[in-house]
Amino acid sequence: MNLNQQPQGSVPHPIEPRGFFAGVQIRPIIVGAVVDYVATYALIMVYLIVHYMKEPLEKGGMPEEAIERALKEMLSSQEGLLALIVIGAFCTALGGYVAGRLAKAEEVKHGALVGAVSLIVGIVQTGMAGEASPVPYWHELLGYVLAIPAGAMGGSFAQGRAKPSLPGSTKERRR
Repeated sequence: MNLNQQPQGSVPHPIEPRGFFAGVQIRPIIVGAVVDYVATYALIMVYLIVHYMKEPLEKGGMPEEAIERALKEMLSSQEGLLALIVIGAFCTALGGYVAGRLAKAEEVKHGALVGAVSLIVGIVQTGMAGEASPVPYWHELLGYVLAIPAGAMGGSFAQGRAKPSLPGSTKERRR
């Protein structure tokens, strides 16, 4: 008798729910969160330099005052705030994608967890700053709301990638 089959006349085993963290791997989430953090920082710096620091670069230098001035200018403009949201969501999706590809299972869940880690890191950074954030409250809130969905979206892109079919598989036989 097969172990998965119930003997006739017996009561079936109850369906047991899987826990949320079943199948979760920590390493892909950490790698994805690091990718998100580093990519966000790098792209924001590139954006700052390209859009707000043309003059200091043309003069052959980038003094610290110019960086601070450019940052203040970016945070006071609607375009700069929108760019921060887009860059942050894109990089979180990238981190979610990396986590999903590394995990090779439960890709969306791993991506969402990257978003959750990014959310926690953002809240901790804001709390540790010790001073009021120069970013408007609505902007911070929007960034927090988008973190988990952006990571999950990146994970879904990882899940959606076509996996190579093995010779002799059902896809191969249908051709």
